[in-house]
Formats: sequence, structure tokens, C-alpha cells
Amino acid sequence: MTGLKSYASDPVKSRGRLHDEKREVTRGPRDDFQRDRDRIIHSISFRRLRHKTQVFVAPDGDHYRVRLTHSLEVAQIGRTLARALGLNEDLTEALCLAHDIGHPPFGHAGEDALEAALADFGGFDHNAQTIRTLTKLETPYPRWDGLNLTWEMLEGLAKHNGPVAKPTWALAEVNAAMDLELDSWPSLEAQIAAIADDIAYDNHDIDDGMRAGLLTLDQLLELPFIAERWRDISDRFTDVAQDRLLPELIRDQIGLMANDVLETTRARIDSLNLQSPEDVRQAGRMIGGFSDAMAEKERTLKRFMYENLYHHPKQMAAAEEGKMMVADLVQAYRDQPALMADGWAAALPEEEPARIRHIADFLAGMTDRYARDRHREIFGGPTG
Repeated sequence: MTGLKSYASDPVKSRGRLHDEKREVTRGPRDDFQRDRDRIIHSISFRRLRHKTQVFVAPDGDHYRVRLTHSLEVAQIGRTLARALGLNEDLTEALCLAHDIGHPPFGHAGEDALEAALADFGGFDHNAQTIRTLTKLETPYPRWDGLNLTWEMLEGLAKHNGPVAKPTWALAEVNAAMDLELDSWPSLEAQIAAIADDIAYDNHDIDDGMRAGLLTLDQLLELPFIAERWRDISDRFTDVAQDRLLPELIRDQIGLMANDVLETTRARIDSLNLQSPEDVRQAGRMIGGFSDAMAEKERTLKRFMYENLYHHPKQMAAAEEGKMMVADLVQAYRDQPALMADGWAAALPEEEPARIRHIADFLAGMTDRYARDRHREIFGGPTG
């Protein structure tokens, strides 16, 4: 890739992979980060994201976002930002596409159920589960478990939100095999992937909430910075019906946030005179992100979304149902392991904590639909 800045991640200088691939056949003119991206896209766990909750649990409508479409939208924003900053687009895209792979069914409700089930065994964390899935549970290669991703890819997934002082057991296992330097800051590609995630769900969840009738325009306009955007759009499109202007509001908000990230990140790079990826890792702070003013607006928007959408009574009821189903399935598989899929039942360890973690791996990989079907199969209930 041409046009990389000196502080960008360079695939030619990658720290490599855990397993040596020199004996393997080279397929096509791809560099290491392009291979990482393609391995994510071709993985079973990535395909399962199409039936995993983003905002709405098992949404009835075809137009709502799921984990898969959200990940694609994050990748689009991330790649655009990376290109403008002279970063490695392929690594950024790969991180964006992979970032939600560890989410269990029913979103954070499913995660809460698994956290409770593993409370005495190190807990459950979807970020660490992403890495566990990609380094252990995916098995497409004959010589090793996992996708054998590059150090830079695993580092970015592990600490995209910053240094990790207390890694969970799942992350600690990976770190013991391939030191990810958890006490340092992540690459700029990882930082941009993280902020792209925020930009995507902050704005696209508004779209889904409005579509579902759980948010109203009047509610949104209580936020001064949203109201300011809306006035500008209304002035530009005086002859267009209001219901045609919401997509324009979403686009404007994304553009405003993205431009703020670019301006702020460039200013921080210049002020710290960053010359290499290692300079980024030792900078002592996040480089890629919002300005202080935009960060405050974004926090206000998040609070609004929690109060009015994520914690809406309809959402809470659906989440509670999903949490209950995951908790039920955990107990069912503990009591009767034969109920698990054949390969999973046969591989169930005898001793704890490996035993409950194996069950959690099985459950975390489920889609919403598959979890519902298994719950109905074991416990009965509606068939429609």
C-alpha cells in the first residue's frame, strides 16, 4: 500500500504470526494485513454476525441493523478515516470487521448471563472472547487452531480502547502465547477502528430507534447539537418533507464527527511529533479520537440513547428474555452435556474451569435464532 505515513502500521514490518506459515502455499498477491482481513471475512464466526443482536433482539423487520451490517458500517467509516490519515487501511478494516465477533446472542443481555455463569471462573468479556474465537475456536487450517492472525491484528483487538492493566483469563491466555504488550497504547489503526465504532453506532442506532418508533424527532431535538444540525438541514431542504430528512441528519452527524476526528488526530500527531508506530504506542495517551468539545457532545448523545432507547421498556423486556434464555441454556448444558451439539459434547472437559468455559464458548458462538431454537427444543414454548 502506497502513501503510508511513518507512524502507520506497515505489513512489511509486521511482528509476524504465532505459527510459521513459510511452508504453506502463498495464495495471491496479498500482504499480511490483507490476509488478516480476508481471514476474518471468510470465517464462520463473521458469517454468524448476520443473526446476532445489534440494538433490537431478533428483529422482525428486515431493515434493522444486526452485528454484521453494523460491522460493515464501522469498516466503511474506519477505512475512510485511515485513508485520510495515511494509515494502513487493510489493518483498520480488518479490526473493524472483527471487533464484535465475540458478542454472544442477544447482545449485552447475553453477555450479562454468561458473566454471571462464569463469575466464579474468571468471568466473561466479549472483547476477550473475540480474540479467543479467532485464536482458538475457529479451525479452518490443518496445522493449527485459530486464524493465525498477525501480532498487530491481535494487539489492536486486545487494547483498542487503551492499555489493559488487568487482562481477563481469556486475554491472558493469548498474551502468554504471544506477548501483546498490554501496558502500551495500541496502533493508530486500532484507535481509529475504535472511534469508527462509536461514530457508527451513535448515529445508526438513532436511525433504527426512529424506524422502530421508540425515538421521536422531538426527543432528538432536545439535544442542542442535534437541533443545530436539523435547523441547517431544514434550511437547505425547504421544499422536502421532514420524513425524508432524517437520513440527511444521520449523514451530517457522521460527517461532523469524522471531520472532528481527522482534525483532532492530525493536531495530536503534530504536537507530539510522532514518527513511528512505536512513538504512537509510547505516546502516553490516545491519539485518534474526538476533540474535548465533540467528546462531551458524544457522551451526551450516549446518555440520551441509554435513557430513551437502550433502556426503553420494550428493549428491557426483550433483553431480559434473552438473558433468561442464555442462563437457562447454561444450566441445561451443565446438567445434561449431551444436549450440546455433537462435537461440543464430545470435547467437553471433565474439570473446572475448563468445563464451564467450554460451555460458554458454545453459547457465545450462537446466533439469536439458534439460541431461541435450542431453548424451545429443551424447554418448550411457542413455535412461531
